[in-house]
Amino acid sequence: MTKTSITVLVLGFLLLTAGCGGPRNVVVLVPDPDGSTGSISISNKAGQVLIDSPYHSTNIKDSQSVPTPPAVMEKEKVHSIFSKALAAQPEPPVHFLLYLEKGSTDLTADSMAQIPRIIETIQARNAFSISVIGHTDTLGDKNSNLLLSTQRADSVSQLLIQHGVQKEKIEATSHGEENPLVKTEDNVSEPKNRRVEVIVR
Repeated sequence: MTKTSITVLVLGFLLLTAGCGGPRNVVVLVPDPDGSTGSISISNKAGQVLIDSPYHSTNIKDSQSVPTPPAVMEKEKVHSIFSKALAAQPEPPVHFLLYLEKGSTDLTADSMAQIPRIIETIQARNAFSISVIGHTDTLGDKNSNLLLSTQRADSVSQLLIQHGVQKEKIEATSHGEENPLVKTEDNVSEPKNRRVEVIVR
């Protein structure tokens, strides 16, 4: 069984069918929490089938039988059969954008006001991983911006630690000017690109 997309949640189980040829495997493709759906290829010695639509399923009787063509499984049936697996899914990450003053590691007033909400989210989710990613606009040279974005990520990380977040849960990285939120020419001051992304998982 080979995934062909990373945006995919696959549910599979062994269904015992009385009088229908014995056990068979059922695989169902369901959407991600954001509604996107990837695709998956199910294969064995006898052949393969591609599933690329939400709530479509295939049955595999055994290794010598070709998987059945994809067919819709009603949402109610999926949730009934896979309720425990669905309940065990991790919550999707929560993203925060914090903006900074020009050429500085100081958060804007509006962004500083978001810190309590970030802390509340980390505590409420009992977060196991917090990514802190620093960025700059294109004002200045690339090396200086990479250093500045690192300092911004470190500054926000320290702010979270001061509010009780465990240092071991934080991964700070920096992109300099390489991944702008708003694409601009070189040497342009753009407030939305002077940012730190905080991703709570």
